[in-house]
Amino acid sequence: MSSYNENTKGRSPRLPKLWESILTFVLLIAVMAVGIIVFETDPHVPMFIGVISAAVMALILGYRWEQIEQFMVTGISRAMPSIMILIVIGILIGVWIVAGVVPTMIYFGLKLLSPSIFLVAALLICSITSLATGTSWGTMGTMGLALIGIAHGLGIPAAAAAGAVISGAYFGDKMSPLSDTTNLAPAMSGTNVFSHIRFMMLPTTITYGICLIFFAVLSFRYSQGLGNASISSVEMISNGLKNNFNVNPLLLLPPIIVIIAVIKKIPALPGIVLGILSGAVLGMILQRGDCTLGDILNCGMNGFTSETGVASIDKLLSTGGINNMLFSVSLTIISMMFGGIMEETHQLDVIVDKVLKLVKSDGGLVALTEATCLASNATMPEQYISIVVPGRMYAKSYEERGLSPTTLSNALENSGTVTSALVPWNTCGAFIKTTLQISTVQYLPFAIFNYLMPIVNIALAYAGITVADSNGKRKRSFRKS
Repeated sequence: MSSYNENTKGRSPRLPKLWESILTFVLLIAVMAVGIIVFETDPHVPMFIGVISAAVMALILGYRWEQIEQFMVTGISRAMPSIMILIVIGILIGVWIVAGVVPTMIYFGLKLLSPSIFLVAALLICSITSLATGTSWGTMGTMGLALIGIAHGLGIPAAAAAGAVISGAYFGDKMSPLSDTTNLAPAMSGTNVFSHIRFMMLPTTITYGICLIFFAVLSFRYSQGLGNASISSVEMISNGLKNNFNVNPLLLLPPIIVIIAVIKKIPALPGIVLGILSGAVLGMILQRGDCTLGDILNCGMNGFTSETGVASIDKLLSTGGINNMLFSVSLTIISMMFGGIMEETHQLDVIVDKVLKLVKSDGGLVALTEATCLASNATMPEQYISIVVPGRMYAKSYEERGLSPTTLSNALENSGTVTSALVPWNTCGAFIKTTLQISTVQYLPFAIFNYLMPIVNIALAYAGITVADSNGKRKRSFRKS
């Protein structure tokens, strides 16, 4: 795009003043709070009002409408990978349900898991799946969906199960070299992905250990007093699944194929498509005429409607399809319209420049970086932007302090990636609500990995343990801390 002076008449755009940038954010946050908390509306229109406020401020700053429109398009283009994954996962969920893949996973899970170990098993299963695939969304949309169904059968609160699923999915997402965010964070800071993963090991291991203890205690607590009621519920759901689907171990192949495809470094989208195709073929073979090609096409678009007569099964399995993902897709588009304007007009930069003057220590810089990631997830609600924008903002500050870029990438990943699930109107929060059918408010107390990870990292940063010099040497070793 040509420079402003070559394409416009009149005054050139100027940098925003501090109060102008703050005003834009205050308007967005106020509208979001009133719309979601007071009127309990969906976040889309409040977010669009935020887009309007950002656009008006851009006009005041001297940008022409043609430029502002391009900023929005640029923002949306950055989210296209997320949008494509949303659509494909929507198809996958619909196809896997009608084909019997998800019902089979639930059925065998009910046979193998017990309340006393369920939450720990859910955490480990989703951690391994996400590590292997590099996608928290894919993990939650497949393994997570099945585990929520098993939780219903075992009499374990769905919110607690969702917390274990989300914690495991985001652990794998932030530690897998196959993950977009795990590659994006070091790219923004100027390091390589393997140095980045090694540096994250210590704070992540500490946080994960706390999660294991937390969910082990919860599992034991929930297992008390369930007894026959739990067994009866398990039998009811198991029988309901077996009476309405042909449960066959062969239907466990599609998720295995997806994991193997990604391990073999097949790109994520083709790997997920292999899961869709294998599920569709096996479903048409094994479901005895209840899964035709027409059913596959319809459920891929509109989702599956369960009519088993068992309320818990029908609620759980009536989901999937592209249409059920349009909530998240449309929110992603509107969110990135806002994010594109805010980044290109530098409205966030002036706030950060002011705050940086208050930072006196390396730990303070890490804390500020993580706080900015969280603020980005809340105000420019897209996971990628919460890594890209703060990464661009603070890279120079870390360099001027003589800090390794792994210190920055670690801070970006430990807040930008994981806190996205804690914001209801963030694209990740919206995806979780759509997929697991549990609101953010319900699962928030149990998503312990997601809110504990940034806290642990900040504490270790102030101790000098997650702060490294330009040579990559930690300022203080764990033993000396």
